[in-house]
Amino acid sequence: MDKSGYIKDCKREGTRNDTTVIDGKKTVGFQEMESKTWTSDKPPPLLGSSRLALSLIACVGFLNLYALRVNLSVAMVCMVNQTALDLIKDAENGGSGETNQRPATCNGVEKESSNDTTSGDREGEFVWSKEIQGYVLGSFFWGYLLTQVLGGWLAARYGGKRVYGYFMLMCAIVTLLMPVSARTDYKLLMVMRLIAGICQGVVWPSMAVLWTKWAPSLESGKLTGICYAGSQIGNVVTFPIASLLCEYGFDGGWPSVFYVLGTFGLIWFIGWMIIVADSPEQHPRISNAEREYICENRKNNHAAEKEKPKTPTPWFAILTSRRVWAIIVTHTCANWGTYTFLTNIPSYMKEVLYFDLKKNGLLSALPYIGFGAAISISGMLFDLEVSRGLLNKTTARKLGNTLGLLVPGIFVVGLAFVDCTQSTLAVALLVIGVAMSGFQYGAGFLTNPAELAPHYAGIIFGISNTFATLPGIFAPMMIGYITTDQTQEQWQKVFFIAAAIYTFGALFFIIFGSAEIQPWDQTALEVEVKVSVENSSNEKNTLQKAEKNEN
Repeated sequence: MDKSGYIKDCKREGTRNDTTVIDGKKTVGFQEMESKTWTSDKPPPLLGSSRLALSLIACVGFLNLYALRVNLSVAMVCMVNQTALDLIKDAENGGSGETNQRPATCNGVEKESSNDTTSGDREGEFVWSKEIQGYVLGSFFWGYLLTQVLGGWLAARYGGKRVYGYFMLMCAIVTLLMPVSARTDYKLLMVMRLIAGICQGVVWPSMAVLWTKWAPSLESGKLTGICYAGSQIGNVVTFPIASLLCEYGFDGGWPSVFYVLGTFGLIWFIGWMIIVADSPEQHPRISNAEREYICENRKNNHAAEKEKPKTPTPWFAILTSRRVWAIIVTHTCANWGTYTFLTNIPSYMKEVLYFDLKKNGLLSALPYIGFGAAISISGMLFDLEVSRGLLNKTTARKLGNTLGLLVPGIFVVGLAFVDCTQSTLAVALLVIGVAMSGFQYGAGFLTNPAELAPHYAGIIFGISNTFATLPGIFAPMMIGYITTDQTQEQWQKVFFIAAAIYTFGALFFIIFGSAEIQPWDQTALEVEVKVSVENSSNEKNTLQKAEKNEN
């Protein structure tokens, strides 16, 4: 095995390297040395393969990842005792009963959810102000911010299987501890959430490392698409499940959200450790044909990588590039809207639309069904337009990004003026607005780093994603400070701010964005071409010398 962890001769790694003879066949470790059993025009089938098994278990892993991330957004609705908070507010105002609190009824009509308990919704056991709720919801992202870069390094050194698996195991364990932590002190719950964020920060880079060893080039899009679809599925299924557990679960309802989802995380970990290996060479059950197919494909790709020149990273050019900052600013603005809704849709539906927990959870999931669909549709649509010559790449990126930011901004403004008597319209605006933000990912800024600088796309995305994590910290805190009385007027301010940030991000990308390769990356490309030409020339000279020697 070389230092990178690959087996140089593409043989499965065993527990020993001695050669033995079994039934007349030589074996190295436990892998039989057989001839190649696949051909380039007929690779091993995907169905039933180990690479598909990795993609499927990883999909469930990303479902688990997002379930353990957004569970608190739903649970918070039923953890807090709103009646007690209202009484405290009333006492602070001299007991006059004249507060800025939202009314117990919607325009004089009793709705599914109100500040009292007549609707059947359980009152929570915590008297946490909106400010404290914002701190608790945002604490996850402090931890998430810390391990964005560390995750890739750990996975490269110790293997993506272990890093992904063990960190998610730790995340599941701290999730199981959250009910006890919350009942002890909200600060301890914040610590648990911070640890969960630290654990989840390594997952995306760890999975990227695994795919470098497992995904053949012609199947990469298909395998990673299945894998990462779990993130949106996680959002869709967690909201309704958590709402039902809040309503009907054990130990007071809300603790069961953490117990059930944490236990699911433990079960997934067992499956992950059994099914997954860091590379095909280390997999105990992979077929010879599939192992050789992946290994040969990877060897060819790595051979091409080795021919690339070792050029220094142009840090100054990257950090001073207007095109790069267009990505960073747009990514950060987009995530402000994303995290505003991801962490606060259930609260908005309860406080403004007066939905009960069951309806709240089901309707909170709808926007993310549209979101996932918009990512796929927008990517295919704009790729088609570019391939037909109807749009150039820069225009396509700016148009896709604008649709993904301005349209949600417009719908958010409309949402600000909808009250509880127009709940159906509010849900429609919310679903369309969040769904359209999928254009950012399918046809907007997220595809841009590889177009600007193919050699440094990972670096650019890492910088951008670090900045874009900050809204996850500050958006919940800001919403907590603004919506202290849970009134429609206060939520209007939240939506106006989100719309303004969406608009700023769209305009910034229109002015400074581009899909053209940058000069500082072009330099690396020219050196690469030069090296390639020199290699070709050397090969030609070698052939000529060989011909002369034969003559």
